[in-house]
Amino acid sequence: MRRREDFPWAAYGRRALILVLVLNAVQSASVAADGAYLTWRTAVALLCGAALLVRRLPWLVAPVSTTVATGAWGWPMLPLLLVALFDLAARRRPGWAVCCGVAVMVANSSSPEPESLWRPQQYGSTLFLLLAVVGGLWVGSRHRLVELLNSQVERLRVERELREEAARAAERSRVAAEMHDVLAHRLSLIALHSGVLATKSDALPEPVAERLALLRTTSTEALSDLRDVLGALHTPDAAGTAPVLRDVRELVAQARQSQHVELDIAGRAEEAPAAHRLAVYRLVQEGLTNARKHAAGSPVHIRLDYRPPDTTVEVTNRPGTSAALAEPSGFGLVGLRERVSALGGELSAGPHGSGGWRLAARIAHHAPDRQGSSRT
Repeated sequence: MRRREDFPWAAYGRRALILVLVLNAVQSASVAADGAYLTWRTAVALLCGAALLVRRLPWLVAPVSTTVATGAWGWPMLPLLLVALFDLAARRRPGWAVCCGVAVMVANSSSPEPESLWRPQQYGSTLFLLLAVVGGLWVGSRHRLVELLNSQVERLRVERELREEAARAAERSRVAAEMHDVLAHRLSLIALHSGVLATKSDALPEPVAERLALLRTTSTEALSDLRDVLGALHTPDAAGTAPVLRDVRELVAQARQSQHVELDIAGRAEEAPAAHRLAVYRLVQEGLTNARKHAAGSPVHIRLDYRPPDTTVEVTNRPGTSAALAEPSGFGLVGLRERVSALGGELSAGPHGSGGWRLAARIAHHAPDRQGSSRT
């Protein structure tokens, strides 16, 4: 809703007009006093101008003061009275404006000719008073119409946002249902059959048994992650359905069965907020996945620092001896960048060294004092 403060040019124009009218009244007072400026009429003109300029005064002060001054003085104070009547009409007080106009015409009817509002034209001043009231009524109606239209536009905007939010919630529910139908059944089958095969590990070679155990653990965790994601999709406010926090060391231990991984950790994970720890887990997971897909056989170095004032993550790898057969999606880094940006951090990913790759992120936070670092 627009207010008078939304139109500073209108407020400045009104103030400039009042100052000009006050100066004109002061000049008229000086002419009537044979060039003297320090007269009671000058004081009256300044007081009436101040009453019109100071917005914190009671609304009746300006019209009453200008009415009394115009009734006693006449034409020199009439412009200031017109401004006061215009304001009254614009503020939906036309009755008060008419009363002030009638009062000033009655009070000035017996004034001498130089100050009389009835001369040189008998109804000229009355016409000015009517124009001021009608103009104030029109401007006030226009302002109220603009405010009404602005409120309607704001209401429509809020309704549109609510409809969009409802549409997004419906889409999240639909996506959750589709993900459940497509992924949950297959992951359950993988976990089930890998578990059955793991029970017969005595008859299998040790590397195969280890891979089966890793497959069963990974599929079980994937089901847990899927439940977390489905819960977040079903719930408009996903804050209450955040995925369970996992230790990065477990992720690295699993990756070491097929990759050479070095992990440096500074500080304790508890020093960082839960949202940061979850982001660290996803960043390391994405870095290991990309190294395994695009630089198979390459050693990976991971550096984590949970200590304030920033949580930092850096995953680097050298060029691999071969590349895994995997179709790149191209959306992993996009999602990570969005996650880190939502936490107020920065993410960078690109070539590093001689054909290597570096994934790094820094997320600011407030935490207790720094602790010592450990190397795993």
